[in-house]
Amino acid sequence: MHRSSLLPLITYPDSNTERAVQNAVAFVQQIGGALHGMAINVDIPDVSNAVSRYLMNLPQMIYEAEATSRQHGRDLLTALAGEASAVGLSLTTEETAAAPAFMGEVTAMKARYFDLAIVSWMPGNQTVRMVSEAVLFGSGRPMLLFPEVATVSAIDHVAIAWDGSRVAARAVADAQMFLDTAAKVSVITVIGEKALEAEDIGDRLASGLVARGVPATAVSIMREAGPIGDTLQNHALEMGTKLLVMGGYGHSRVRDFVLGGATESVLNDVRLPILLTH
Repeated sequence: MHRSSLLPLITYPDSNTERAVQNAVAFVQQIGGALHGMAINVDIPDVSNAVSRYLMNLPQMIYEAEATSRQHGRDLLTALAGEASAVGLSLTTEETAAAPAFMGEVTAMKARYFDLAIVSWMPGNQTVRMVSEAVLFGSGRPMLLFPEVATVSAIDHVAIAWDGSRVAARAVADAQMFLDTAAKVSVITVIGEKALEAEDIGDRLASGLVARGVPATAVSIMREAGPIGDTLQNHALEMGTKLLVMGGYGHSRVRDFVLGGATESVLNDVRLPILLTH
């Protein structure tokens, strides 16, 4: 299967680094298919008036911010082209522009035309956080959150965060490309976090995966103190997991989403590659 992955590149106010480019190329080379890089440059609305020009010279500040954003985008796309060419990866690129408040929405709409969106996560980068939420809840596609400081390695051990819910089932379906090639799959059920349908839900999913040829086993863990996302990531890392698969929880309030506990804590601190779907 010829899969296509989207790599949105943040350029404002804090830009992704070339590590985002290197990781995406290495990852797509591993799973196969093509990569599309999209530099998201900022387009700041004109809010100037006579007072702002006199006091702060806002038009010049806006011009310089937009120019810096475009340069970051072009530098990242140039680096991406070089990395892809070096390994023979099929690549297409583009530049787009959006107002700061709409960068996430633009990315989510673009992601609908790809099999997977790869978002390079940077701690404290609010633009990355906004884009991540928008893609998760607005694209209808799976999103891979990849810590920018991480190094790509073989996805031979996949963990599934399983609570028997609809979004968790959706995540398992979207992760099939990784489950089919994994040497080991761990189905993790957290005990003590919320009411579960039954005690054996992890065993039931693992059995179903084994019947389809996936080497899966069930693991039940007790919730630790602190955010549930920390519990999941701590145990996934302890088990040597290379990819954590999760459903993304959120409740719509007109335009905004109120995030579920696990989703919120994971988006606050991504410690390993995480496939999130809604």
